[in-house]
Amino acid sequence: MDEFAFRPTHVAPPTGMATWAAPDPARPSARLDPLLPLRLITGQGDWAQVLCANGWTTWVDGRLLVALPQPPPAAGGPPARTADPRPALAEAEAALARYRSLLEDLAAGVLDLESFRERARGLRIGLVADGEELWVFDPVHDRWCYCDGLQLQTYAATDRPSPQPALSPPQAPAPASPTPSVRSPYAPTRTGEP
Repeated sequence: MDEFAFRPTHVAPPTGMATWAAPDPARPSARLDPLLPLRLITGQGDWAQVLCANGWTTWVDGRLLVALPQPPPAAGGPPARTADPRPALAEAEAALARYRSLLEDLAAGVLDLESFRERARGLRIGLVADGEELWVFDPVHDRWCYCDGLQLQTYAATDRPSPQPALSPPQAPAPASPTPSVRSPYAPTRTGEP
């Protein structure tokens, strides 16, 4: 096997996609063809640097890339029975019902925000239905699955986030603003974990 063979990790979306010479919206470049095989090199926020099969490297909006599934099993293996999408749908419905119940309790004042966060931590739901096509997150096997109405197939495996967020290095305090602050009746938006 050729160790230098091009092995795509993603494809461009079915509508093609814009490219940039650098991760800078002011430097547009050529447009990629629909479903063009690409290899992800690196990322910077929403930007992704990709390698095309012809050796061209460019920057794209990484959120639009379509991930390719893992390589198929060896041809000599027995064919597997097609998975039934109904258990994954039932799990998504149950998780959504748990989340909705937590939201109802939060809205009613039964739960405070900290209790809501604690009870919702680790709850993962993912479901997209578009006509006969379905993408559903299977939390039991930690993967995304695709169903065309007839069969359920693994679309992309994911890595579970660690239960505890990684500690970020301490940040230097922001310099004091020279302008006086304006009082607002709204609480400031908090970001990150409590």
